[in-house]
Amino acid sequence: MYALQWFCVYHREHLKGKCPEDGWDESTIELFLHELAIMDSNNFLGNCGVGEREGRVASGLVARRHYRLIHGIGRSGDISAVQPKAAGSSLLNKLTNSVVLDVIKLAGVRTVTSCFVVPMATGMSLTLCFLTLRHKRPKAKYIIWPRIDQKSCFKSMITAGFEPVVIENVLEGDELRTDLKAVEAKIKALGAENILCVHSTTSCFAPRVPDRLEELAVICANYDIPHIVNNAYGVQSSKCMHLIQQGARVGRIDAFVQSLDKNFMVPVGGAIIAGFNESFIQEISKMYPGRASASPSLDVLITLLSLGTSGYKKLLKERKEMFSYLSSELKKLADNHNERLLDTPHNPISLAMSLKTLDETNDAAVTQLGSMLFTRQVSGARVVPCGSVQTVNNYTFKGFMSHTNNYPCAYLNAASAIGIKKQDVDVFLKRLDKCLKTFRKEAKQEKSTNEISDANTATEQLED
Repeated sequence: MYALQWFCVYHREHLKGKCPEDGWDESTIELFLHELAIMDSNNFLGNCGVGEREGRVASGLVARRHYRLIHGIGRSGDISAVQPKAAGSSLLNKLTNSVVLDVIKLAGVRTVTSCFVVPMATGMSLTLCFLTLRHKRPKAKYIIWPRIDQKSCFKSMITAGFEPVVIENVLEGDELRTDLKAVEAKIKALGAENILCVHSTTSCFAPRVPDRLEELAVICANYDIPHIVNNAYGVQSSKCMHLIQQGARVGRIDAFVQSLDKNFMVPVGGAIIAGFNESFIQEISKMYPGRASASPSLDVLITLLSLGTSGYKKLLKERKEMFSYLSSELKKLADNHNERLLDTPHNPISLAMSLKTLDETNDAAVTQLGSMLFTRQVSGARVVPCGSVQTVNNYTFKGFMSHTNNYPCAYLNAASAIGIKKQDVDVFLKRLDKCLKTFRKEAKQEKSTNEISDANTATEQLED
């Protein structure tokens, strides 16, 4: 009863279940968290704990780091359940889920009805969704998966005990897009009842672009097959969120999963599972075994209270502006080096620049460029050579990292993600330009050396 009263007071007076428009200052947030913490039994004066889990912490530093919210969230059978001796932590969990739901709506998925923060990264959170669907579709053994060369989303299906059915992408111009005909043909061949779900993707590295979510959602609705969307870093993109909203409007999307760190700039270790059917999202939360760490919920709540909706909207706006800036400047650089910015208009976050000239220099040049950038403190940029082969859980991917068996050229990826600054873009372009000039200089020297060698050989032959 005490916890319920506090919940009503804070829900009504402080947050109203939504992210505040203007961010709170740090002292207000800390006061709020300390008030929540004193509601947990481990912080009661005179408390006598005789159980095996009493919120005892040996290190004061650890206790302060967690604001003495030690009990975690949920109960042994339900991550969303209220814990009687941890009213403050339970309230923290409820408020976080409510605030996050508000922000997801603000970001573009306005008809979402339910979500919860789960203390696992995106891959394991997808696994939790698949395991929940297992009880609804006990005969199913396959998951239809339009290919994206990222290990964790592939392993999420294997870990859940299902067989991924990889649908190769189709090349349209420079873009790799969903092969809808192949998806539907595979559904017919395997039988809809044998398919657990379609596992699609929004956020991805160019030249792959977000899946055709609307069309996939319609196919799923027509064949009565669940649809799980990997929206790993898509919350920051209005285009990705619009695809999810439209997919749910015209067809079927059962759940979409997104990372906390990639979208809200908090430490790695949490994700959000969201959907349009509240009962199904609750089923997923009940599938989680045991209690869970409150750290991801605490991190994202502090962050969103600090930013407010106005602060988060500003970050989204800045990210989009930086994408346009990165795109225009990377195109100029590419032109200067006889390369080109690949035309991928359907990808709102990631860009790709060809490395065809570099690849023709020597076989190792592309991967060497990646090493050079890394040693020059450029993180996040990826170089993708042609023809890489990698085996993941006994499945061999040709052209690994390029999302297709034979992409026409090697390329470099760069992304404009939330929090990126103009300085990041400028420094990256400067260092990339310097690396490419180094390769060009070395290539000229090698050519010159070869020409001299050829000339000497020719002279010797004439003398003979």
